[in-house]
Amino acid sequence: MSSAATPAAESPARISFDAFSYSDSLVPVRDDLEAAHRRVWQRTANPGTWLTGKERVAVAEETRRARDCRICSERKDALSPFSVKGRHDSDGELPAAIVDVAHRLTTDSGRLTRKWFDGLVAGGLADAAYVEVVGVVVRTVSVDMFAKAMGLTPRPLPLPVDGEPSRRRPAGAIDEGCWVPTQPNGSELYGGRTSPNVGRALSLVPEEVAGLVDLANAQYMPVVHVADPTYEPGRAIDRAQMELVAGRTSALNECFY
Repeated sequence: MSSAATPAAESPARISFDAFSYSDSLVPVRDDLEAAHRRVWQRTANPGTWLTGKERVAVAEETRRARDCRICSERKDALSPFSVKGRHDSDGELPAAIVDVAHRLTTDSGRLTRKWFDGLVAGGLADAAYVEVVGVVVRTVSVDMFAKAMGLTPRPLPLPVDGEPSRRRPAGAIDEGCWVPTQPNGSELYGGRTSPNVGRALSLVPEEVAGLVDLANAQYMPVVHVADPTYEPGRAIDRAQMELVAGRTSALNECFY
């Protein structure tokens, strides 16, 4: 599959990540939450472990483009997404494999298969690059859905920062039966503690775990307290209400975990 340019609507001008703001919101947004979302944009703009800043911002752009992609819509309605052939609506800046990951994760993540993933790797997409794309997509969707829930337009994507990816692969990542190598519980990445699987799934690229934890700390609660049912994070709703909302949302999204 290869990407194809499409005359999509012009995107809003990109901004420096430090200009990220919810100042136009009619409902007050917590300072720590806005700051966490600003850091999401900063991480997106900066060179990553396997992708440049330009590539990371392009992944975020494809994440948004996927919602109106014709092929993605047809696949979502099909009995099997793999029965629909064609090219994603794309601006052509990224390799087709990365575009496919961003679009499928955004629109139909519950039906991805190991065979599909193995095909991406066989076609030349590095497993760690795949993990990094997942991290960028997840955080972009999270910030965009927050804006939508608040009745706001999506925030302008950040201007990419020049520089090269670090290309550091953790020595402690091993095959634990997942699609990609992961760092086991008790590793230094998790501070010697047990980590939720949703975090471990990104551990082949430690920076993506850090980004997920940073966002979760603000949008949910400090990750170190998740396993303690008596912990109250001091939000507008109590812990039991938070877990009810989280559980219902996970069910609607067909969350694997």
